[in-house]
Amino acid sequence: MDWTEQTETARTWFETLRDRICAEFEAIEREAGSDAAFDYAEWHREEEGNADPGGGTRGLMKGKVFEKVGVNVSSVRGSFAKEFAGTINGASEDAPGFSATGISLVAHMANPHVPSVHMNTRFLATTKAWFGGGADLNPPIPYPEDTEAFHARFRAACSAHNPTYYDRFRKWADEYFYIPHRGVHRGVGGIFYDHLECDDAEGFERNLAFTKDVGEAFLDVYPMLVRRRMESGFTDADVQQQLEWRGRYAEFNLVYDRGTLFGLKTGGNIDAILMSLPPRAVWS
Repeated sequence: MDWTEQTETARTWFETLRDRICAEFEAIEREAGSDAAFDYAEWHREEEGNADPGGGTRGLMKGKVFEKVGVNVSSVRGSFAKEFAGTINGASEDAPGFSATGISLVAHMANPHVPSVHMNTRFLATTKAWFGGGADLNPPIPYPEDTEAFHARFRAACSAHNPTYYDRFRKWADEYFYIPHRGVHRGVGGIFYDHLECDDAEGFERNLAFTKDVGEAFLDVYPMLVRRRMESGFTDADVQQQLEWRGRYAEFNLVYDRGTLFGLKTGGNIDAILMSLPPRAVWS
């Protein structure tokens, strides 16, 4: 099946979601008395022999509440390197072609009491086609009520589509967002899903609807948590705890994160790929 039309549909949604998220984050900055806004930079992928390899837009904001937040949308197409193709669902050395579109977001916050967050959703097509993504909360100073609110909102999004999704995808997030060499999770979890396969156009619409609800859940719950904590007072010890936690976050993204590897292996924009890294971190 040719997934060109579906890829364009997914791309349009990811761009719409980006615009809504960025507008909400800028509104939070204005509430805090800041005029910070996103700076957007387009990038174009290069691949030898490929006249239309795609690219994307990196959005970056540094403000009073959001010390550093990146929201990227990319749409790329081409062929995987032969040594990498065999590691991707539906691709092989003999069938290395792919297309991919997605949104990726990481927010590092100025106030240690405001949780950092990661969210991404994506659609990929090789000889198979599937959605993946999720969101996870990463507070340097966890609050049980924030964790419960975050999980409750994603539980509701999952339950509207399949009664097994939340338990499956929460467990997957707990297993994935784990730092083996530290023996700790990088945050308080969320949901993570991959290879939500689309056998036909009907399957695409069904899985796109779920992926849209994941984006809506994020847009609903995370700004609420930011506003709940952004005016909290904090100490030097709180900042130190935040910086040490950020060191672990950086370790995970550089050593274990699949998205980082995928971006680097497919000729993605380096600044966009590494925007997930915190602006400051320490290793004690």
